[in-house]
Amino acid sequence: MMNQEEIKKSLWVFHLNTGSCNGCDIEIVASSNPRYDIERFGTKIIGTPRHADALLITGPVTREMEKRAKRVYEQVPEPKVVISVGNCGNTGGVFYESYNLEGPVDEVFPVDVYVPGCPPRPEAIIDGLKEAWKILEGEEDEG
Repeated sequence: MMNQEEIKKSLWVFHLNTGSCNGCDIEIVASSNPRYDIERFGTKIIGTPRHADALLITGPVTREMEKRAKRVYEQVPEPKVVISVGNCGNTGGVFYESYNLEGPVDEVFPVDVYVPGCPPRPEAIIDGLKEAWKILEGEEDEG
């Protein structure tokens, strides 16, 4: 788990469900409750991709969501990080061969951090956010 000294700036996250069963979404909400409290680390789930540093995606990408997901991805300013949460977003999960899927998230656009689990625990989601921070700080140091 990260501590307050490791944080150089806040991480604003836009959450997008591209076809999940909502199990991962419930765990994301749980990660912001008082027990886990991701806001103490400066992470904030926001309502617009235009202000986000990271895109947090749950579920495999359905045909109906592919165009919308690409549009949201394009709206997140550079530098950005994509976090795929849960087995369905990472591999297609139990829906892998469904007629209605375009595939896992990384078949639609690049993914930087994978958070495994069905659904992943809030601690795993927090670790994924920590990895996203490391990636963004690394890009900022190079620039």
